[in-house]
Amino acid sequence: MTSTDGSGSTIRWTDLKGAPACAAPADRLPGHLPAATTAPGRRIDIDGERVRNGLAQLVLTLVKLLHELLERQAIARMESGALSDAEIERLGTTLMQQADELKRVREVFDLKDEDLNIDLGPLGRLL
Repeated sequence: MTSTDGSGSTIRWTDLKGAPACAAPADRLPGHLPAATTAPGRRIDIDGERVRNGLAQLVLTLVKLLHELLERQAIARMESGALSDAEIERLGTTLMQQADELKRVREVFDLKDEDLNIDLGPLGRLL
């Protein structure tokens, strides 16, 4: 089997044998779905609820990360004196409403706050 890289060079998959593994095998990753063992043309039975919740967890994790970045930016702007009292009040109210909405959506998908803190392996936890 051959493929091309972005430069148009041909790569033979057999050339990759013996190359050091740079990550854990996919079957050992959390949430891994087993390889399809069905006959060609048959459908794989995927749990739609699990897929939906996994996608919701990913999206909510990204929203929570952005929320925390906005909070840090707001604190930095307040400490620098760049905001008026009215702007600080409006910013605080908006961030609290955003946090409440994030909590509400998290509860809809039956996720806990710690479910949104993805483990990045050697890099540590995301949040």
